[in-house]
Amino acid sequence: MSRNTVGIVKTCQSCEERKLTPILSLGHQPIVQEYLSAGALRKPEVTYPLNLVFCKRCTLLQLDYIVEPKKVFPPEYPYRTGLTDMLVRNFESLADKLEREGYFKPKDVVVDIGSNDGTLLKPFKKKGARVVGVEPTNAAKVAKRNGIPTVQDFFNAKVVRSIVKKHGRAQIVTATNVFAHINDTAALVQNVAALMAKDAVFVSESQYLGDIIKKLEFDTIYHEHLRFYSLRSIAYLLKLHGLSIIDADRISVAGGSIRVYAKKGKHAISERALNILAREKKAGLSDVARLQKFAQSSIQAKRSLLALLLRCKQRGSVAALGSPARSNTLLNFAKIDGTILDCIYEKNGSLKIGLCTPGSHIPVVSESLIRTDKPKFLLMLSWHIGAELMGLMRKKGYRGKFIIPLPHPRIVE
Repeated sequence: MSRNTVGIVKTCQSCEERKLTPILSLGHQPIVQEYLSAGALRKPEVTYPLNLVFCKRCTLLQLDYIVEPKKVFPPEYPYRTGLTDMLVRNFESLADKLEREGYFKPKDVVVDIGSNDGTLLKPFKKKGARVVGVEPTNAAKVAKRNGIPTVQDFFNAKVVRSIVKKHGRAQIVTATNVFAHINDTAALVQNVAALMAKDAVFVSESQYLGDIIKKLEFDTIYHEHLRFYSLRSIAYLLKLHGLSIIDADRISVAGGSIRVYAKKGKHAISERALNILAREKKAGLSDVARLQKFAQSSIQAKRSLLALLLRCKQRGSVAALGSPARSNTLLNFAKIDGTILDCIYEKNGSLKIGLCTPGSHIPVVSESLIRTDKPKFLLMLSWHIGAELMGLMRKKGYRGKFIIPLPHPRIVE
């Protein structure tokens, strides 16, 4: 099933249903992590369709176009998990929970799919687990330097066979913020199952459709994220390939995510997971009309944001704080470029500093320059953790005004 690989999605990525309902078009956009050098700005950029469609059979919201994975996740992919404090804390908490509930013990094998710089595996290693990461980009080299054994490759059947031969089957397999990224869902779940020991647990974390709809997080839609899961839709997918959900958590990562625990075979589902399913039904996450209302609200929000920024520009300098991947969907959808934002300030150490944003061509500079630049307005592109970042900026001496882009564009004094 689901042999969509690259290009136009002709059948549902999960269940292969042919009839897919259009929900929202964000136009043609470049790959969000394809930041540009000054010299590259003169060259034409490649863009791809960015549209949402919905499958009524399995209730999966998904993109209708898949970009070649090697283009989306090239070796020089700039993202580093360890730079995000919230993720570090989240992964430490996950390791504590799985140890406390007896899912693994010292010497057990723990494999992380899309392990980036190895941040998730560090707390498992400290607890005595034998850890292995799988990561296609050069972040794998960073992980290896930090003592995390890592296979630099895309997750596939060959990699699974290699890990099992060298380390044995895994007691824990994790896929955090990557389970919606891999294009062939059937192969993905089958390979996960092949990697798991008989009583192993698979843990996935994905941005949660309920939060995307409720908080109007249309900026989480980009070519890396091929699917947007509810618990109902992820349960359907796993069941197709012999895995069943035993528990689920709602977590705050990435503006709101769902953490799902699954095992091979048939198992009882927790009361907590059943409650999430009931709330999804009440919220209408499987209702086309509700999804279309989300689309209409997204269009109105991007228009309101652009109008607000133009008014602020008349009153003084406007810049932005943070350049997460999601911000490029927002900037390009709302047509916000360097004529509106002077620059984007990024955390020291980021590989994006010195480059320009894809599509909008806004220069990314060091956050340390805020002290001398003193912009009158700062657009909070990592608005999903805006309260935390605004507090930090106030402690660092910033006295200007903040602009929160979503769900309702507004100025915070």
